Amino acid sequence: MALSPNIRGSLLMAVAMAAFTTNDSITKSVTSEMNFGQVMLVRGIFAILLVAAFAWYQGALRPLRTLMLKPVALRVCGEIGGTISFMAALVHLPLANTSAIFQALPLAITLGAALIFGEPVGWRRWSAIGAGFVGVLIIVRPGLVGFNQFALLALLSVAFCALRDLATRRIPAHIPSLFITLLTTITVTSAGGLIFIPLGGWTPPSTHALGLLAFTSVLLLIGYQCIISALRTGDISAVAPFRYSALLWAMLLGYLVFGDVPDAMMVLGASIIVASGLYAFYRERIRHRALAAESSGLPPDGL
Repeated sequence: MALSPNIRGSLLMAVAMAAFTTNDSITKSVTSEMNFGQVMLVRGIFAILLVAAFAWYQGALRPLRTLMLKPVALRVCGEIGGTISFMAALVHLPLANTSAIFQALPLAITLGAALIFGEPVGWRRWSAIGAGFVGVLIIVRPGLVGFNQFALLALLSVAFCALRDLATRRIPAHIPSLFITLLTTITVTSAGGLIFIPLGGWTPPSTHALGLLAFTSVLLLIGYQCIISALRTGDISAVAPFRYSALLWAMLLGYLVFGDVPDAMMVLGASIIVASGLYAFYRERIRHRALAAESSGLPPDGL
C-alpha cells in the first residue's frame, strides 16, 4: 500500500527517535569507562567506516566542497554543537530528564522559522511556544532545590539542533541524504578527537565497550538517515510531533537500564512541553488548510 509523504516522514521520524534514544542509553552507560569526547571519537570511527562504505555502494559520494554550501555548513555546525552539549548533559543528568528538555526542539524550530525565515506565527502558536518553555523551566527548576546546571547544556543543545534542522530544510534536494550523514559523522568525530584530551585523555576501552560503541554506530546511521529523510519527505508540522516518542523510550530505558524514576516536576514539565508542541503542530496544520482553501477560493475549514 502506497503511503503519503507525511505518513512516510512520520514513520521515519519514529524510527529515528527509537534509534537515537537507544544510542543515548548505551552511550550514557559507556561514559562510566571513558569521557564523552572519547566516546564521540571511537563511536564516530566505527560510524565513518560504516557510512562511507554504504555511501560508496549507493553512489552517494560527492565532492568535499559540498561542505562549503551554507545550509550544509550550518547543519554540520549545529550537529557538532548539539552533540557536545547534549553529551555533556547526558553524562550528568537522568536520561529521561535530558530527553524531556530536548522535547522543546520542535517549539524552538517554530520559533527559529519565525525569527529567521519570517514564517508567519499567530498568537496561538506564540502562546504554545511560551507555555512549552515554561515546561522546560519546570524541569530545569533554576534557583530551586534539585537544580542541576547541566540542564542548561541540554537547553543549549536544543538551540544548536534547531539550527541543524532548519538548515536541513534548505539543503538542495540533489545532495543525497547519505552524503549529508557522512559529512556530519566525519565532523562530529573530529570534534570528539579535539575535546577528549581536555576532558581527561585516552582510557583503554574494554572489549565490551568497543562492541557497544560499534552497535551505536549502526544506530546512528539509522537515526541520521531516517531523520534527514523524514525532514525532507514530509511537512514539518506532520512529521515533528513524532519526536515525542523519544520521551517514552527515554523513560522506559532510563528505568530499565539505570533505575531512574522520573519525579513529579519532570513529568509535569514534560507534559506541558508535549501538550504545547502538539497544539502548535495542530495550529500549523489549520493554517496550511486555510491557505490552501484561500488559494482555491473555498471557505477555510475548521476556522
